[in-house]
Amino acid sequence: MPTPAAATAPPLESSMLARAARILYAFTTTTPELSMSDVVRRTGLPRSSVHRIMDQLVQLRALERTGSRYRLGLGLLELGALAVHQNRLRETALPHLRALHTATGAMVHLAVLDGHEIVYLEKIGGSAGGRAPSRLGGRQPAYCTGAGKAILAFADADRLAEALAAGLPARTPFTITDERVLRRELARIREHGVAFDREEGYRGIACIAAPLRDAGGAPVAAISISGPPAKMDPQRLVPPLLTTSRAVWRALFAPGRRRADAPPAAESGFPVIGKG
Repeated sequence: MPTPAAATAPPLESSMLARAARILYAFTTTTPELSMSDVVRRTGLPRSSVHRIMDQLVQLRALERTGSRYRLGLGLLELGALAVHQNRLRETALPHLRALHTATGAMVHLAVLDGHEIVYLEKIGGSAGGRAPSRLGGRQPAYCTGAGKAILAFADADRLAEALAAGLPARTPFTITDERVLRRELARIREHGVAFDREEGYRGIACIAAPLRDAGGAPVAAISISGPPAKMDPQRLVPPLLTTSRAVWRALFAPGRRRADAPPAAESGFPVIGKG
């Protein structure tokens, strides 16, 4: 996760809070454990400051120390779980996501865009034979995921430019690495309202996704279903996916919406496949 810009720019750069944030954001999914020297190198902070702040973070349970190695602590996990629990989008969508998983048997995700990456707010279902890399709070590049493309297709020019500026490196032989090709793909998504990931992020994992847009049409999230390519039949899966996105939209934005923990029965169900 990128360090917030405020943590490296005046007037917060020299504050204890900003420095602590820079230290915490030095830990990533690919490097969950770091030594103090690793943190000094990644943050650019003086070693004495890093030592003092990390000791305090350990006392506050924001970090855990084993020998000379550090990792994020249970205190942050508890706060993160609370933040996710209180997230209105996730809370509203959750019963519909569960219904989608029951109806399709596919792995279901709810994701939002953060910079050039998507962040998973929810994941329901198995791991597609252990190959799916997603996890709650995890990140993936937007350009090669169904959820990411579903959001980018309806994003404004600035958000799209930010995502494209990070580059389009090939992750599999099927990854779209040409910006012109990707822009054509996004245009097709705008036309049809559904995005596809054809093993573009990971071999053996395909995905179909639909955007969630606010009352003004701006994308706020995406719902996706994933699994082995042989099982991702669009004719079978697209209708319940779109039904789910419409149900969540109504629960979030439609006038007279009900509480998220008690969605109307009509919004929780699915039409006969192929009839939606």
